[in-house]
Amino acid sequence: MTTATPASGSPTIYPTLLYHDAPAAITLLTEAFGFTKEAVYESGDGTVLHAELAYGNGRVMLGTKGRGGPFDEAMGDAGPTGVYVVVEDADAHFERAKAAGAEILMEPTDQDYGARDYMARDGEGNIWSFGTYVPGASA
Repeated sequence: MTTATPASGSPTIYPTLLYHDAPAAITLLTEAFGFTKEAVYESGDGTVLHAELAYGNGRVMLGTKGRGGPFDEAMGDAGPTGVYVVVEDADAHFERAKAAGAEILMEPTDQDYGARDYMARDGEGNIWSFGTYVPGASA
């Protein structure tokens, strides 16, 4: 792992989630939602200690619940959480997720503020929204 000042254009906020079954979460996020594995660190018994998955210039970090340590203890049974991911084509992204068996909560929908998005739930109850809205972009 690298620790440094983020490069220009790199995200400065990284959602971090803990899963009871981190390998299953990694499979869903990569196969259904199109994330790319950047790094996966495992213990000798295969427990995911830390993983980094990328989508565009964004990243999400995740690990296994119940392995101890300050973050695990602070998170307790927190969740579910919601994560929003900007995609270029919400309909195409939705079709990929649906074909991979993701639980769809809302099909692609045009929003009053001009975006198009959909929602899905992962195997541990976290809500993933994918859409064309770019937070912070000028209208």
